Amino acid sequence: MNIRYTTASVVQEKTDVIVLCVYEDNYTTPIFKSIDKILDGELSAHAKDTHFKASKHQILTLATANRLPAKHIMVIGAGKQKSCLPDHIRHIAAIATRQTTQHLGGEHMAFVLPTQKGSSEFIKTVQFAAEGAAHGMYRFNKYISKDKPSNELQTLTLVGKTKTSNSIRKTIKRAEIVSSAVHHARDLINEPAECATPSYMASVARSVAKKHGLGVKILDAKACEKLGMNMFLAVGRGSVEEPKLIHLTYKPKSKPKKRIVFVGKGVTFDSGGYSLKPSASMFDMKIDMSGSAAVIASMAAIASLGSNYEIHAVAACCENMVAGNAYRLGDILTAMDGTTVEIDNTDAEGRLTLGDAITYAKQKIEPDEIFDFATLTGACMVALGLDIAGVMSSSDPLKKRWLNAANNAGERMWELPLPADYIDILKSPIADLRNSGGRWAGTITAGLFLQNFAKDTPWVHVDIAGPAASEKQQGATPCGGVGFAVATIVEYATR
Repeated sequence: MNIRYTTASVVQEKTDVIVLCVYEDNYTTPIFKSIDKILDGELSAHAKDTHFKASKHQILTLATANRLPAKHIMVIGAGKQKSCLPDHIRHIAAIATRQTTQHLGGEHMAFVLPTQKGSSEFIKTVQFAAEGAAHGMYRFNKYISKDKPSNELQTLTLVGKTKTSNSIRKTIKRAEIVSSAVHHARDLINEPAECATPSYMASVARSVAKKHGLGVKILDAKACEKLGMNMFLAVGRGSVEEPKLIHLTYKPKSKPKKRIVFVGKGVTFDSGGYSLKPSASMFDMKIDMSGSAAVIASMAAIASLGSNYEIHAVAACCENMVAGNAYRLGDILTAMDGTTVEIDNTDAEGRLTLGDAITYAKQKIEPDEIFDFATLTGACMVALGLDIAGVMSSSDPLKKRWLNAANNAGERMWELPLPADYIDILKSPIADLRNSGGRWAGTITAGLFLQNFAKDTPWVHVDIAGPAASEKQQGATPCGGVGFAVATIVEYATR
């Protein structure tokens, strides 16, 4: 898709569709009125006939019958202006792309950017519109044998009032790079578990490293055993697929300002082990590697955009299966850092893999900051729903910087507490810790378990259990893997 920006009058654009993004408060903007006049009042009449109010994602379309160079006019409601944040434009642009390519048969779209207060908000709007248009074309149809082909958007013209500048050009390029990384993560998540094995994830990491000039190290089970990563290995012990610890490295040309590690949970299929999940809960457990997909895919974007930091991605990839040699309830595992852990739930496996991965990061990379990403707890979904990730941290300044990056990237995250006394919930009478604290405060106790391994290194834990995947298509959010956290990781690493 070719993306261009212009300040020229949109009524002169020779395109398949002109898209107006309008607010509920007053959708008859000057551009709306100008087009309506050219169309002899048909646009406003059609809006009245169809009860168009510009409510959120409401769509109005009208053929121009050759009275404009554009073939169709599409008006999409953004709801009330005060509640429409810049990232909402991402969803509207995605809807516009699908309507243009799938319903109107178009390949060229001119998207009129809504007015924003301040240059920074306008730049965000440009980025989110470009990302949204790309997301609107995303489909995972690799395994559909009789897939009906649809048009691809060939040209996206963003129409605004701000003069073309180098920052706008850079923003459009950035949007293309970020959306490509998000789509890569989605593809990895959507692959069936028989394909996206730990070895497959390792091969993907090698390909990313080769293409973008990154350092890469893949540790097999024997190498992990030498390091004492017994928690990680125990989770993967019941599978015929060998666990792989993936380590990607980006180094800037100049001396790095700091060293950052992004750790991703990579349980490529989670049966629950002997704490076996019911069938309905197990069906989509290929998505339990969404954290590893996010950190691996992000490294391609970070390398393309460049960073002042030394960036490492660590993905602990394995399968949690049932077998005669699988780890059991009541087992005591010794972690890489020497912590002993009593297993009271084999379905609380992600924190075991992450605990050893965090220790690996601390001891082998010696970072200034550690972030981990995991589809970790159903409790987080109960607390925050399906669209918001939970964020916990040992450092208030780091947590604020991360949440600010999430806001700038247009991803919804919310702070959860880490009360120190709740660690008592994880106490074991025969080991240092239990791996699960039971029903209450499940997200917090999982965070406290991981904090035990991060120790004094500034650390942020992001529980993406809710927004990692979606059961239906909604705006820029696809059905299936979402690629959540990629945009924020790239934002944090490259700004």
